[in-house]
Amino acid sequence: MKTAIAWFEIPVLDMNRAKKFYEAVTGDALIDHDMSDPNTLYSVFPYERGQGVGGALMKHPECKPSMDGVTIYIPGGDDLSPSLERAEKAGAKIILPKTSIGENGFMAQFIDTEGNRIALHSMQ
Repeated sequence: MKTAIAWFEIPVLDMNRAKKFYEAVTGDALIDHDMSDPNTLYSVFPYERGQGVGGALMKHPECKPSMDGVTIYIPGGDDLSPSLERAEKAGAKIILPKTSIGENGFMAQFIDTEGNRIALHSMQ
């Protein structure tokens, strides 16, 4: 399958805080993955291989959260409103509320607990 993106990593400063945040937003438990580098902590979002794009949270001394780079869109469920509410309750700062993007559905953006700009997407 051809996709524009093969994998993503969200840099974090505090893995426990970030996992708690993203598990609250997505409603899914992230899966810790042992890396051979003792300086790296890695926790994977659940996904099915060959079905879309997978990704992970990564803590490493050379990876710094940012609001200024690439924006990653994560699924917001059938309607992103509940996910956006959970994000705010878990400590996100909403920078763009739920916004229509026409036939492509809806999106919203927030700053996560680590300082990354992240977006949610849904069709409703």
